Amino acid sequence: MALKRGLSSVGVHRNRSSGSRFPIAILVLFSVLAPLVFFVGRGLYISDQNNVQSGYTKQSVDWRERLALQSIKNLFTKEVIDVVTTSTADLGPLSLDSFRKGNLSASWKVVETSVEDDATSQSNLKAAELKQETSKDGKLLDDDRSPDAPAKTLRRQLRDNRRAKRAAELVQQDDEATLKLENAAIERSRAVDSAVLGRYNIWRREIENENSDSTVRLMRDQIIMAQVYIGIAKMKNKLGLQQELKIRVKESQRAVGESTVDADLPHSAPEKIKTMGKVLSIAREQLYDCKLVTGKLRAMLQRSDEQVRSLKKQSTFLSQLAAKTIPNAIHCLSMRLTIEYYLLPLEKRKFPRSENLENPNLYHYALFSDNVLAASVVVNSTIMNAKVIQAALSCITVLVVLPFCTSRTELIDPSKHVFHLVTDKLNFGAMNMWFLLNPPGKATIHVENVDEFKWLNSSYCPVLRQLETAAMKEYYFKADNPTKSASSNLKYRNPKYLSMLNHLRFYLPQVYPKLDKILFLDDDIVVQNDLTRLWSVDLHGKVNGAVETCGESFHRFDKYLNFSNPHISRNFDPNACGWAYGMNMFDLKEWKKRDITGIYHKWQNMNEDRALWKLGTLPPGLITFYGLTHPLEKSWHVLGLGYNPSVDKKEIEHAAVIHYNGNMKPWLELAMTKYRSYWTKYIKYDHPYLRSCNLSE
Repeated sequence: MALKRGLSSVGVHRNRSSGSRFPIAILVLFSVLAPLVFFVGRGLYISDQNNVQSGYTKQSVDWRERLALQSIKNLFTKEVIDVVTTSTADLGPLSLDSFRKGNLSASWKVVETSVEDDATSQSNLKAAELKQETSKDGKLLDDDRSPDAPAKTLRRQLRDNRRAKRAAELVQQDDEATLKLENAAIERSRAVDSAVLGRYNIWRREIENENSDSTVRLMRDQIIMAQVYIGIAKMKNKLGLQQELKIRVKESQRAVGESTVDADLPHSAPEKIKTMGKVLSIAREQLYDCKLVTGKLRAMLQRSDEQVRSLKKQSTFLSQLAAKTIPNAIHCLSMRLTIEYYLLPLEKRKFPRSENLENPNLYHYALFSDNVLAASVVVNSTIMNAKVIQAALSCITVLVVLPFCTSRTELIDPSKHVFHLVTDKLNFGAMNMWFLLNPPGKATIHVENVDEFKWLNSSYCPVLRQLETAAMKEYYFKADNPTKSASSNLKYRNPKYLSMLNHLRFYLPQVYPKLDKILFLDDDIVVQNDLTRLWSVDLHGKVNGAVETCGESFHRFDKYLNFSNPHISRNFDPNACGWAYGMNMFDLKEWKKRDITGIYHKWQNMNEDRALWKLGTLPPGLITFYGLTHPLEKSWHVLGLGYNPSVDKKEIEHAAVIHYNGNMKPWLELAMTKYRSYWTKYIKYDHPYLRSCNLSE
C-alpha cells in the first residue's frame, strides 16, 4: 500500500510536471520485478525437491545398515558389536574389515573364541560390500551421535580386567623366579664342602657382591691422597688445611683399622668418607699441582716398596726361627727326662739286646735327631707298621688246568729291628730316658752322643774346619751387617747347619763299620707301611736307594748347584734329576768300595767360599752320589707335607713314608692341620710326662 501510495504520489507529481514520462516508469518497474519473482519461486521449488530426496536417501541408508547388522549377528558376539558401535559413535565410520584385521590399538581388542574360516571370509565379504555401498551413497550418517554409556562402561571393564589379569601374571612370575633363586641357593649351600671351607653361608654380608672390599679400598685411597696433600700443604704454608687433613686421616685410619672387607667397617664409615671427601675437594682446589702430586706419589711408592722388602726379610727370618726353635712343651719334656735319667743308677741306664747292634742280618735303621718327641714317632710308627702279617701265596697246578693256591702267613719279628739313634750332648739323657720308659716292644734301641765321636774332628772333617773360620762365624753371627754375605738368603743361616748331626749322614760306614746295609730316616717322617722289603731291593751296584723328586723343571741339579762355576758345569748335567733325603737305603759295602766319604770331602773342601753351592746337605749329597743313586718307586716316600697344602690324599694314604719336609713341622703350631693327624696318632698324650708339660693335640 505504501508502495502504491508512493507511486501514485509520484505519478501525480510527474503528471503535474510532465505527463509524458509515466509509461516509461511502468515499463521499468515490470522489467525489474518480473525476474525477481521468477528466481524466488524457482528457489523454493528446488528446496522442496532436495528435502524430499534427502529423506529418501536417509531411509535407504538406514535400511542397508539394519540389513548388514542383522547379517553379522551370527558372526560376532554382543560385546564385539557394542565395541564397534561405540567406536563408530566416538570416531566416525568404522570399517568392519579394518576391525577384523586388527588395525585397532591393543586396548580396543577383545579376545574371543576363534571362528571358522568360512564364516570369517563371509563376514569380510559382507563388510566389504557394505563399505562399497556406503561409499557410493556418500558419507554414512548416524541417527544418534550421543555417546553410548553402557558400551563405554563395558569397554572400561574389559580394559580393567585385562590389566588385573596382567598384574596377576607378573606377580606370579615374580613369585616363581624368587622360588627358583631360593632353591638354587639351597642347592649351592648343600654342595659346599664344609670340611674344606669350614663354616660357610652364602647369605653372609660379604658374599652379596664381588667387590665386597670396595669401601675399604676407597677409604685407603682417600688416606693416601690426604697424605699427599699434607706434604704439599706444608710446602705451601697452608697450616690450617694441613691440620684438618691430619685429623681426617687419623679418623679414617681408626675406622679402617685391620678391616679387609666392607662388613668389618664400623657404621660411621660412610660419614667418615663424606667428611674426608669434602676436605680433599678443598685441598684439590687450593693445592693441586700435577708435578708435585706425581712426585709425592712416587716417593710414597718407593718408601712402601722398601718397607715391603724389609718386612719380607723379617718374615723370612722369623719363619725360619719359628721352624727351627723347639717349642716350650717339648723343651720341658726334654728337661724332665734328662733330670730323671741322671738320677738313675748306672746299671739301669743300659738297653737290653745290645748284641744285636752289630748283627748285619737284622734290619738296621739310622736316626739322627735332637727332638725326643719326633724320634719317638719315627720309632713307634716303624714298629707298629712292621707288625703287619705278610701273606705269601704258594700255587700248585692241578691237572695242568686249574691252579690251586694256599696262603702262608709270616709275622715279622719285632726283635729283628734295630734302631741306632744319635743325638747331641744336651738331649742325650732325655733320649735315653724316654726309650727306657717306653721301649718299642722287642726292638733294639741304642742311643749315642755325637760329641763322643773323637774321630769326628776338624782335622778330619772339612765342615768342622770351615765352621771355625772367621768368615763362617761372620756369616752366621753377624747377619745384620750390610755386607755382601749378609744379603744372601736367610734360610741358609739355619742353625742346623752348625750341627754335626746334619752332616753325620756322610760318615755312616765310620759310625757303623760292621753293617752291610742301613736305612737312613729323618726325624720329620712317619712310617705307614712295612719297610723291611727295602732290604730285598736290588740297587744294581749303586750306593744310594732314594725316591727321585724332579718334575718337568723342578728339583733338578741346576736348582741346587752353581753351574756358572766351571767345576760344576764340567762334571754334572744341569737337567739331572734330584732325589730326596729322608728315607734312603745305603749299601755300606759299595760305599766303602767307592770311597763315598772321600768324594764328599773333596767337594766340601772346594766349596769353602760357598761358590759351588750354599750351605746344606742335599747339594753335596747330589754331587757325592751322582751316578750312584738307584731310583725307588714314588710310593715309598711322599714329600711336601711341611710346605705343600695340595698333596694328593690318596698318595699320602698309600705311601710307605710321608715326609714333613719344610718349615711347617707337625710338632709346631704353624703345622698344616690337615696333615697333622698322621703324626699325632703315634703319640700317647695321656702319658704323665706329656701331661705335666702341657703337651696336647
